Amino acid sequence: MSYSKQLNSIKHNIKKQKIALSKLEKSIDNSVVKAVNMLFKTNGKIVLTGIGKSGYIGLKLSATLSSTGSPSIFINSSEASHGDIGIIQSNDILIALSKSGETREMLPIINYSKNNNIKIIAITANAKSFLANNSNIVCLIPDISEVCPLNLAPTNSTTMMLVLGDSIAMELMIKRKFAKNNFKQFHPGGMLGRSLLLVKDLMHVKSKLPIINTGSNMRDALLKMTSNGFGCVGVTNNQNHLVGIITDGDLRRNIAKNFIDIPINKIMTKNPVTIDKGLNIKTAIEIMHKNKITALFVVNKTSKIPEGIIHIHDCIKTK
Repeated sequence: MSYSKQLNSIKHNIKKQKIALSKLEKSIDNSVVKAVNMLFKTNGKIVLTGIGKSGYIGLKLSATLSSTGSPSIFINSSEASHGDIGIIQSNDILIALSKSGETREMLPIINYSKNNNIKIIAITANAKSFLANNSNIVCLIPDISEVCPLNLAPTNSTTMMLVLGDSIAMELMIKRKFAKNNFKQFHPGGMLGRSLLLVKDLMHVKSKLPIINTGSNMRDALLKMTSNGFGCVGVTNNQNHLVGIITDGDLRRNIAKNFIDIPINKIMTKNPVTIDKGLNIKTAIEIMHKNKITALFVVNKTSKIPEGIIHIHDCIKTK
């Protein structure tokens, strides 16, 4: 098969999954809303179970739920009857994923949940299955053929399970008013969470601030700049307001015979770009890139007094 034919075949497969999602969108009903409300009200955790490809989808959905404010675990259905089932408590809710709803390995965990009054939400394509008949809420996905040429490998079905599960997780985020600060709390070591760190979390303060007064000269500026290592020095007036900045680039551009004795107000850039400590690191990076600078003074919005400084290297370390 030529490259062009293979490419067209791949595009056709993607199109089939798009059609499956379109059918899912049209078919979902209030059962999904009821599932979201049940999950929102629970005081326990959300337990996902499945086997095979559906199990991998359940594992992913469990991770998404946990990271967005809904504590969750995943139990492989085949492992449940070998001790793992003991982690399910009476106030938990079980979400079971099975296209056929007749997965043999799932029977023990369904029976256990029923016998212990644990609520069950089914995500299945079979409304008449054992799973559906034993669940409190049944969220049906369209019962359509798979993309697989043999109609065997789960493709359309797992795609619909994933999108439906993610949609439930996102709706729970909205109901829980899960915000960026919460996301940062749950992702302290990840790129996403670290990019949501605030300027105040990384800024250098107090004795590390490279600050001199307007009455100083370039000798003072040079000493302060080299001792603090930020490549710049802030200039404050007698009220401690930040009124200017001198960078190492300014030094290079103004080297002269009497360079070190020049008053700093002859060299400094007035009204420098600053940032508020409550903004996030992503915003700080954007400001520095836009203005082609490598450091930002953090200034109190009310008093105009510098509270800290943040360097591009501090921000890069978080990415």
